[in-house]
Amino acid sequence: IQTKGKEVENFEKKRKSDKMAINTYLSIATLNVNGLNAPIKCHRVANWIKKQDPCICCIQETHFRPKDTHKLKVKGWKKILHANGKEKKAGVAILISDKIDFKTKTVTRDKEGHYIMIKGTIQQENITLVNIYAPNIGAPKYIKQLLTDIKGEIDSNTIIVGDFNTPLTPMDRSSKQKINKETLALNDTFDQLDLVDIYRTFHPKTTEYTFFSNAHGTFSRIDHMLGHKAGLKYKNTLYNSAQNKEKNESGFRL
Repeated sequence: IQTKGKEVENFEKKRKSDKMAINTYLSIATLNVNGLNAPIKCHRVANWIKKQDPCICCIQETHFRPKDTHKLKVKGWKKILHANGKEKKAGVAILISDKIDFKTKTVTRDKEGHYIMIKGTIQQENITLVNIYAPNIGAPKYIKQLLTDIKGEIDSNTIIVGDFNTPLTPMDRSSKQKINKETLALNDTFDQLDLVDIYRTFHPKTTEYTFFSNAHGTFSRIDHMLGHKAGLKYKNTLYNSAQNKEKNESGFRL
């Protein structure tokens, strides 16, 4: 009887520890929304976020101006931080679920709405989130310069996500076309900053895509999540993608 009691006690301890592990799990989703000024689009995106139920959701191409940000409301995600330009283009936002204890320390916004960086804490653990929407032209150079500019902010608790508008490896293209020298230079910058492609780290031979080009009839993976080598504690990844015509709602979730 005493032995059984110990087994029950150990089971209870294990169950409690499992609950703690679940509570410390952090899910992050990234989504290119291709414009949110239409009410029906906002509604669809809000439903997508609620269905995916991530702790943090990073969206790109909201096409909001500063006065338009009130249009995006998601029940259960009261904390929404935007970066927008003066025109209806670009625009990024980070939505933080009410279910996590996120405390914001600093927010850095790009004046043209191409990136936002948030530094804060979750359950007293430091975290830096960077959400990027790279321009269609010169994307690798843009990201390389941005990472160089903010390298002092990058540490083992940094996660960088977004629409990079560029495949990082030949496997990220259905055509398997080689990557250009600008992308090679970008990958070198990742190495110098100890950043790794989280999805590719765990799925080195898997081909999954987030974008379809009607013009070229090819698929590619241009939405990425980067993490620091020292802080990479992920065990499982879930990759979701959805295409809507050419430039779409492409999603990538961990």
